[in-house]
Amino acid sequence: MSGHTENEIDIKAPLDLVWDMTNDLENWTQLFSEYAAVEVLSREGERTTFRLTMHPDDNGKVWSWVSERVTDRTGLTVRARRIEPGPFHHMDIRWEYEETPDGTRMRWSQDFAMKPEAPVDDKGMTDLINRNSRIQMELIRDKVEQRARERGPRTPVTPN
Repeated sequence: MSGHTENEIDIKAPLDLVWDMTNDLENWTQLFSEYAAVEVLSREGERTTFRLTMHPDDNGKVWSWVSERVTDRTGLTVRARRIEPGPFHHMDIRWEYEETPDGTRMRWSQDFAMKPEAPVDDKGMTDLINRNSRIQMELIRDKVEQRARERGPRTPVTPN
């Protein structure tokens, strides 16, 4: 058995702003509520290897792992995977961005499988990811939309 989740949210902000803010790993602690630290380990072109550390859970345990992200700005996608899977056999995430009439749609698809000794099984993790993805996406939406309001309307530059 394995787990799969799909979550999406519409953000009333330009695609470039959504892309830039959600792919600025060094500022993820400001964008997501669950991350206490982000440490970029290496960058090679569009591939970034980094360590994520979460805030302590209800039992005081701090979860941390190394992931790899590969951005494709032209294809409006990001592929990520855990290099140190921890309680997962594997965890693969695909981010997709789509321009909409009102702004940008951001979609997260996650495929994973839990190890037998993990604190939750695939179904339990599916429920946790779905619940948390909605919370994090709403926070991101609110922060990106706030930044868009602060920037004000952008007028295109036309050559003379």
